[in-house]
Amino acid sequence: MPNSLPFAMGTFDTIGAMSRADFPHRHTFYEIVHVTGGTGAHVLDMARFTLRPPHLCVMAPGQVHQWECPDGPEGWVILFTEDFLLDHPDDRALLRGLGPRPWLELDAEADAWTSSLVAEMYEEYRTGAEGFHGVIRALLHILVVRAARLPARPVTPAVARTGGVAGQFTALVARADELPPSVRACAERIGVSVGYLNEAVKEATGRTPGELIRQARTHEAKRLLLHTELTVRQVAARVGFADPAYFCRFFRRETGASPGDFRRGGGDFHHDHRIASIARSRSSA
Repeated sequence: MPNSLPFAMGTFDTIGAMSRADFPHRHTFYEIVHVTGGTGAHVLDMARFTLRPPHLCVMAPGQVHQWECPDGPEGWVILFTEDFLLDHPDDRALLRGLGPRPWLELDAEADAWTSSLVAEMYEEYRTGAEGFHGVIRALLHILVVRAARLPARPVTPAVARTGGVAGQFTALVARADELPPSVRACAERIGVSVGYLNEAVKEATGRTPGELIRQARTHEAKRLLLHTELTVRQVAARVGFADPAYFCRFFRRETGASPGDFRRGGGDFHHDHRIASIARSRSSA
């Protein structure tokens, strides 16, 4: 079983007990679940969604959730970090846009294409044939785009609370090319105090605005290093660093590698070890 990517997937049973944890918890990575069976409910950011399979649920890093399912859930679990979306950076905005409507009911047609995409993705992940990582990324991209096309349902006030100030901030962060240079600048853009922005974002995501800004800059720098011919100096300027030396120190602190080493290594540095551990436990099951 391949385990060198910031990606893992399997059924609720093969992923293990944490995939259906019945206590509030949050992840540092994205989670997509395709629920095909079971009864009970899924609680996400204090909103309770009754299981009436099939469903597709998209959870962003930091969202608090738990399962209340005496029977099930059954289906597929897909876990991945933002680093896995380097080929399709616009998917980050699509995933965050799904935040206010994370619990999508699927009609027969939507369930059919979801099942097909997930099955193809798992076959690539299971076999690890040459080029499998690119195929998985492409299939995940299609799944995210099609999920974003699904019609929205009215949301409860609890779900709507995931928007507001935190939603405006994550929308800013999703556009790395237009990201304000500091937390203070973000707060001014949104029209709130720095203290209120910190409080709202921390409550919604479990992380500070500063952490999310650093993550966004790091992700954009990785993308530019891997997919453009820009020099390190040019990459630094594109992600908001006037001093290339400071950018190099920042990048090494965030990734464990220099920009040059990261580019030469094809990006194979320090993926999310929690996802890797899931992949390893899956391969030994």
